[in-house]
Amino acid sequence: MIEYRNLRVALLGAGSVGAQVASLLLEHGPELANRAGAGLELVGIAVRDPEAQRTAELPAELFTTDAESLILGADIVIELMGGLEPARTLILQALNSGADVITGNKALLATHGPELFEAAEQVGAQLYYEAAVAGAIPIIRPLRDSLAGDRIKRILGIVNGTTNFILDRMDTVGESLEAALATATELGYAEKPDPSADTEGFDAAQKTAILASLAFHTTVPLDAVYREGITKVTLEEVEAAKKAGYVVKLLAICERLTDADGVEGVSARVYPALVPRDHPLAAVHGAKNAVFIEAEAAGDLMFYGAGAGGIETASAVLGDLVSAARRHVIGGPGVAESTHANLPILPITAVTTRYQITLSVVDAPGVLAEIATLFSEHGVSVEALTQSVQPQSVQPHAIQNSTTPTATLVIGTHEASEAALAATVEALEASDVVSTVTSVLRVEGL
Repeated sequence: MIEYRNLRVALLGAGSVGAQVASLLLEHGPELANRAGAGLELVGIAVRDPEAQRTAELPAELFTTDAESLILGADIVIELMGGLEPARTLILQALNSGADVITGNKALLATHGPELFEAAEQVGAQLYYEAAVAGAIPIIRPLRDSLAGDRIKRILGIVNGTTNFILDRMDTVGESLEAALATATELGYAEKPDPSADTEGFDAAQKTAILASLAFHTTVPLDAVYREGITKVTLEEVEAAKKAGYVVKLLAICERLTDADGVEGVSARVYPALVPRDHPLAAVHGAKNAVFIEAEAAGDLMFYGAGAGGIETASAVLGDLVSAARRHVIGGPGVAESTHANLPILPITAVTTRYQITLSVVDAPGVLAEIATLFSEHGVSVEALTQSVQPQSVQPHAIQNSTTPTATLVIGTHEASEAALAATVEALEASDVVSTVTSVLRVEGL
């Protein structure tokens, strides 16, 4: 039997996620109250336009445009507005009033996370954000709590459903990137009119900053995350990857590394990479997300599920709401974020990885030896090489008027530093025997 007073819940935003949160809270309020140990009273929903159409039917009397007044007196504030402002200001107001805050705002956390966490710690409040990364997948709490006593070595994540859908269509249906993006837009996965937050890797980079900060107990700023999107990935690359036993995925990678000077640090990066088809991440299809964790004691762990969607993400928000309510019932200050390891953030040049490089070269004696010399001069070892001769009718533009035939080389490297591999590619581009460096993709998950 619930004896604790009702907790007043204020909701900021009623978009696809916010409307579902409000609907589920109203529908399942008594059941959630029994789990939390206190009644949960939705006292209002702050929106820009109370008359706008919602994805769920909600009582009109709950809507207000006065977010600041709604926050006053609330025990728990749920922020699902998105964007940096006024979300940042409103969250700070809520925290400074002593309210716990639940947010799914990845951009805000990646940009202003330390400021918000410090504000929460100063007043003993708690900031919850399970919905900020990978939608319905429970990944924040396992990293923050369950694995807090372990030593995480690496995280490989597919954390953007739109790009995974596009790359999966290219792999399984044979659509070009443009056609797959059009399909994603038609189905509502890609934003209109500008999908660049997804396709250029910005969304994944924000989530990577959050995951790396949690995994390595170190503040990882958004601008320290190396980022490449998928806009340069071609259908030819995807098909060549399939023949070689790989699939192309946009990966969020958080890794504990030791650089050439023996300094242990953190690498956080996002880029399209080749993943072996027998790796668990290769089986993540459609708009699903997955996070693969390599931990020293726990071993390999994988979290898989819906990475977006209104009702799916609402599940994560309501989970945080129950946790926040339980904290109120039990009492005591919120738990501060663990970012005291203060590991340095290493640049992309400190990363050790493998490349698969596709070249169009002059098909003449001595070319392979010259290519091999370029790799050797930069300390990069070739693991595999395949060659095919191109018909003269489809020769690259640089030598299409020549009588010299051309060949396509696909070269897989052994592990080497990113700096050495990048220098090798630069040397190949400058070589007289190389017509075009057609493709450069990293290989991960081996």
